[in-house]
This record gives sequence, structure tokens and C-alpha cells, in this order.
Amino acid sequence: MATTTSALLHISKASSLLLRNASSSSSPPKLPLLNRPRKLLTNGIVGNPKAMVSLFGAGLGLTLIGPASAADLPLLGSLQLSEPSNALSLPTWAVHVSSVVEWITAMALVWQYGEKSGYESWKGLSWGMVPLLGGAFCACTWHFFYNSESLEVLVALQAALTVIGNATMCYAAFRIYKSSEERSKNL
Repeated sequence: MATTTSALLHISKASSLLLRNASSSSSPPKLPLLNRPRKLLTNGIVGNPKAMVSLFGAGLGLTLIGPASAADLPLLGSLQLSEPSNALSLPTWAVHVSSVVEWITAMALVWQYGEKSGYESWKGLSWGMVPLLGGAFCACTWHFFYNSESLEVLVALQAALTVIGNATMCYAAFRIYKSSEERSKNL
């Protein structure tokens, strides 16, 4: 546990050093984006250097820490938690949860792009991503209950939602292709 704490402290110190150096240097002139109605990529987390460094540092820290369980946490260690052998480690949980958060963020960004750019067919891609998000929730729920045999229906539901989600995203991508083809004919 001491290595985990020291690794996170080193990462946070390095992150703050990088942020101080980045903010003190003069930024290069911004180049205009070609044929884009608005700067969609510079809004939110993607355009915020502090947030990006923090996310990168947290991901790097969780990667370097190695396997750990809830019983290893200092606050919970006195509770004598016992987990089954098939329990997911904390870094594995971090990957599961961050993947779901990334997927929700991608859905929101795709929706925003559809609204702000005027390409309404992109909103369909965001809707096409919903079944895959449902599959991710099924997987996380099943793992949360230690892969319980009584919840194996979630595995089948996840598989079905994955097939449906792949089909809906394929259809949405086809709609985007058709709409862009129509727009290029109108130019």
C-alpha cells in the first residue's frame, strides 16, 4: 500500500510541475480550423490541459499500481473484508468504470457535433451507441455481484445488446455516409 501512495504522490507532483511549466510558457498562435463551424474539440475536457494531465496521471498511476483489492484500502482494512477469488481488482474496476464514462462522453460529444455542425444524422450515431452502453452496464452489474450464477442472464443480455448495438451503429454510420453523399452532391 505504501508503494501505491508514493506512486500517486509522485504522479500528482509531476502533473503539477507539468502544468506550471505549460502555463508559464507562451502558447503558440492558434491556427484556424478548416471548414468547421465551431471549435468542438477545444470545449470541455479535451481542450483543458489541466484536466487532460490529471486524467493521464490518474490512468498512469492506476496502471503502475498493480492489482489491489478493496480489503487493501487503509480505511477498509480494519473491516476484514473477504472477497471471493473471482473478485475484480481495483485497476480492473477502474478500467471498467472509465470505459463506461468514456462511452457516455463519446455519446455526448457525437450528439453535440450533430447539433452544432448541422449534420443531424450524427445524432443517430449517438442513439445507436445506447444498446452498447446497456451491455456495458450489464457487464459491470454482473461483476459487481461477483459473477453470480443467479445473474447469468446478464451475460446473455450483454451479448444480445452487443449484437443489437453493433447493428444500430452500422446503420447509423450508413445514414451518415448517405447524408454526406447527398451534401456533397448539393455543393
